[in-house]
Amino acid sequence: MPHLTKQTSITRVGQVMEHIQTRIARRSLVPGARLPSIRQCAEKTGVSKSTVVDAYDRLVAEGTIVSRRGSGFFVAGHMPPLSIAQLAPKLDRAIDPFWVSRQSLSTDDSVLKPGCGWLPPDWMPHDALRRALRHLARGDDTRLTDYGTPLGSLPLRQLLGRRMGDYGILARPEQIMLTESGTQAIDLLCRMLIEPGDTVVVDDPCYFNFQALLHAHRATIVAVPYQTDGPAMDAFEEAIARHQPRLYVTNSGLHNPTGASLSPVKAHKILKICEKHRVTIIEDDIFADFETTAAPRLAAFDGLENVVHIGSFSKTLSASVRCGYIATQVNWIDKLVDLKIATSFGGGNLSSEIVLSVLRDGSYRKHMEQVRQKLARAMTDVTAKFSPLGIVPITPPAAGMFLWARLPHDMDATALAHAALRENIILAPGNVFSLSKTAGSFMRFNVAQSQDTRLFDFLNAEAALQK
Repeated sequence: MPHLTKQTSITRVGQVMEHIQTRIARRSLVPGARLPSIRQCAEKTGVSKSTVVDAYDRLVAEGTIVSRRGSGFFVAGHMPPLSIAQLAPKLDRAIDPFWVSRQSLSTDDSVLKPGCGWLPPDWMPHDALRRALRHLARGDDTRLTDYGTPLGSLPLRQLLGRRMGDYGILARPEQIMLTESGTQAIDLLCRMLIEPGDTVVVDDPCYFNFQALLHAHRATIVAVPYQTDGPAMDAFEEAIARHQPRLYVTNSGLHNPTGASLSPVKAHKILKICEKHRVTIIEDDIFADFETTAAPRLAAFDGLENVVHIGSFSKTLSASVRCGYIATQVNWIDKLVDLKIATSFGGGNLSSEIVLSVLRDGSYRKHMEQVRQKLARAMTDVTAKFSPLGIVPITPPAAGMFLWARLPHDMDATALAHAALRENIILAPGNVFSLSKTAGSFMRFNVAQSQDTRLFDFLNAEAALQK
């Protein structure tokens, strides 16, 4: 057991734990094997006995090892050794709606993630989050330990109503229910509004998790081509009339993956068509705070009669602080509350209080101003570096993190994504977003995650091979 180094961001306790976990993974410590005594481990690693005690206690707590009074510590017999190979991305996984999410969520920070859908960790408001946590630690104990109400924090719902008012959406607190995330919001709405076999219209391309959720609910999905200002209206009207869907799921502002925004003309046409055929619209507004100029909101024109407006703070504040919301007509709220209780019981008190604290103290507004500026610079920089490679954006977006681009020489984006994975780079090929599989030469790049030179070296090498 080697001496541990101080030249690392991992604590001494963490290093001891990591060393033992690695030995278990490599089978040099098998289930039932006895660990070195606390004194022996301290001497061999050059740390204090109290550090080893702390490390062993934590390994016991997580079930990796067991303590036997009078005998020492042993590798837990019921746990199979961890295989390091199993932690690597599966290179042969099919390109499907789960592909990007699985790769991005299952790998560590050493892997480049220009295909993921979130900001780099160092772009997030850590100081504001820590202040919020300290404030909560000094506050009422029930906020740390108790269930929240099914509707969620009233002060946060009031604040969200005022924020929606900036977009022309009039939502009273009793029309808003907090959720664990934007994904949970859509899931609850699908549980309430559709049955297996019902038809749902989505954009093509669209956010891949829309497809995944709808498949999970056994919906029949119909895709309509999406253009630079919204869906292709002739195709949209034909699809609605022909298939008589229950839902249309879309983004109005900063569409994912294209970065486009809905035009006022198309917004009005969509509402008229959906009202005529009694189609409910779910408007996912998760990227609202990235906008520099607000796009039209379907919920603002509709008054939350036929449009359900949802959002969350996962992309702008913290993916660990799970807090989203649904704004809809009052008579649907009780049904949604029942579904929320049935599927997740009470609300997340801690998350909503953290969000409320950060929104109230003014730091969130400053944070987002900085994020928008950094994204604008990144968009310009990445676009300029793509140009010599022949990677062409399809109408560069006015704001946001996504660049929807065509690859040179009709390059196969799926093959490129698999090649990139072998170089520890996760890309988001176009057909992940396209139900019709017509985006084979497109790629969605997250410009905030696309500034590492290793990405451009890889793309340049692949482009050279195509010539």
